Amino acid sequence: METKFVSIIIPCRNEEKYIEKCLNSVISQDYPKENFEILVIDGASEDKTKEIVKNYIAKYSFIQILDNPNKFTPFGLNIGIRASKGKIIIRMDAHAGYEKDYISKCAKYLGEYNADNVGGVIKTLPANDTLEAKAISISLSHPFGAASGFRLGLQTPKEVDTVFGGCYKREVFDKIGFYNENLTRSQDLELNLRLSKAGGKIMLFPDIVAYYYPSSDFEGFFKHNFSDGFWVTYPLKFGIHAFSSRHLIPMVFVLGLIFSFLLFPKSIFLFIFFIYLFASLYFSLKVFQKEKNSKYLILLPLAFACRHFGYGIGSIAGLIRTLF
Repeated sequence: METKFVSIIIPCRNEEKYIEKCLNSVISQDYPKENFEILVIDGASEDKTKEIVKNYIAKYSFIQILDNPNKFTPFGLNIGIRASKGKIIIRMDAHAGYEKDYISKCAKYLGEYNADNVGGVIKTLPANDTLEAKAISISLSHPFGAASGFRLGLQTPKEVDTVFGGCYKREVFDKIGFYNENLTRSQDLELNLRLSKAGGKIMLFPDIVAYYYPSSDFEGFFKHNFSDGFWVTYPLKFGIHAFSSRHLIPMVFVLGLIFSFLLFPKSIFLFIFFIYLFASLYFSLKVFQKEKNSKYLILLPLAFACRHFGYGIGSIAGLIRTLF
């Protein structure tokens, strides 16, 4: 079987805390080094990201750094794709690390299943050793805090609507175009939506594994979820429908609370709120029983709230910006 040349595209900006973990995990891949390249596209970083990457370039000839003066991710991805040489293009996140067989399995399944894009599951790890960071990572890998198959994991391969990162046949970009540069976020969702509409096949494999490091504090976690939620609805401004029904659940929940408070007897608002609070405490209790640390009874409901309310409020803000 032919070993195809693979281009790894890593857009980044101010990632001095994570870029080494990411690069080390890619360098450690079991895929032949002569058959892949790593393109780091730097979005005008103001920290030591570029300096760190240049140190790696001095040691490894298959790593390059490219400049993205527009800073935002879709510009960086498109710069990387245009500069790449591979028949296979893998989009990687600087905030993540990858199992040593990540590239080889992506390339293998892309061919075996005649897919256009494949990906795997992400195992969310705390960014540091604090209980706050651990609670955040647990919330992102718990069914109450996440709805994506790539976050929760699967037992068998499955055709899906999107994957984390993504390993694409190069011809996909010739067929449907590049990443939409109007979208600061949600560009993966939108690209995969176009791919599906064009008859493309997107598959998730449980034995392709990446490790993701989310924000380590509640403020940063709330802001990140707000931005994620905002970019679910804001693309409608450009006539782009880049979401599925599961992405709207937090917005519907928050709107339900708002309208029940403003328009109906307060008992309805309290009923909805306490149902949510009960569910949050119930799942937090389950985690406490496993982890044996009572602080999770406080920290995990806060993490769930940052996830749900941040995302929901962000989606409402995106909708308001779109309409007005």
